[in-house]
Amino acid sequence: MNGLSTVLIVVGLFLLGGIYSFVKQQMPKSLIVLLSIGAAMCLSAGVLRLDVWS
Repeated sequence: MNGLSTVLIVVGLFLLGGIYSFVKQQMPKSLIVLLSIGAAMCLSAGVLRLDVWS
């Protein structure tokens, strides 16, 4: 696991916490969808950059 994959996974998890918080605060759905897309992209990029695949 290198540094960039770790950072991407941590940012993705941070954004997931933001999604949970925004849902509890009943923020607009478009903002929650945008945040969830960003979280999914960060998590998938971090997982795909792991060195376990090669």
